[in-house]
Amino acid sequence: MYILEVGAGCMKKYSVPFPHLSPDVEALISLLKTSEGGRTRGTMSGYRPAHLVNEHYLTTGEHQYYSDDNILNLGEEVLGTITFISPEHYPNCLWVGKIIPFQEGRRVIGYAKIMKIYNNILKRQEYKK
Repeated sequence: MYILEVGAGCMKKYSVPFPHLSPDVEALISLLKTSEGGRTRGTMSGYRPAHLVNEHYLTTGEHQYYSDDNILNLGEEVLGTITFISPEHYPNCLWVGKIIPFQEGRRVIGYAKIMKIYNNILKRQEYKK
């Protein structure tokens, strides 16, 4: 699903993240430079890489960037949200401050530092001893 915005002689297309789902986390999202092993181009809101949410689970998540142009350029970082496709399969795996890599195939191309967790299924529970 897409939203089109027309104005000042230009048109922008924004993806709506998995329309039936709300964002799971807010994160500071950074994209590696090509020289660091990253992509050859930046990404736009709607980008869906694989995220290593715990040491044994990769899952797809859709990025939405808060930047004015909804773009994340190589070597930059931006605040945004990530909506994961199946959080019920990897509960209690995130906490504020955790840094998760995201990748294309086997190649890590960036990182997301968790700033807020909106989906309580994902929030690591504190255990009392």
